[in-house]
Amino acid sequence: MADLTANAPIRLLGEGYSEKFILDTAAARHVYKGQPMLVDQSVDATGNIVQFVDAVVVDPADVFVGIAAEEKVVALGGPEDTEIEVYVAPSIIGFKSTVFTNGEDLGKTVYMSDSGTLSETAADNPQIGKLFIVKDGYAFVELTAPQICAGA
Repeated sequence: MADLTANAPIRLLGEGYSEKFILDTAAARHVYKGQPMLVDQSVDATGNIVQFVDAVVVDPADVFVGIAAEEKVVALGGPEDTEIEVYVAPSIIGFKSTVFTNGEDLGKTVYMSDSGTLSETAADNPQIGKLFIVKDGYAFVELTAPQICAGA
């Protein structure tokens, strides 16, 4: 897959836990439901969050805060007062995926290589959680957020 261009078809397993965060406006942003959200230390020293896309370089000091629970748009240079709801730990989020299988992959650490693809590779990808179960074409990930991206 590739970066999201529309809201992702995500599912919740059990109760979803969420928090509200302020979006960074150092760039125009179109955040889609299902995108990983980060505190990108090289973009914003105030702790406001940005969406993860493949072009974002994830540094070891960056912080994965969760998965966007809603779509949101902000303009370049706009006031930094736009809140976005983000699913956080201990939510278990299901992503459409064929990367993992039930059984041998359960408990593996899960990363996202772009905003629409799960991965087993740290590289410069945000670590989002642990694989909980795979069923009905969805890989359910138990979020570990906030998570410092030390493996990036």
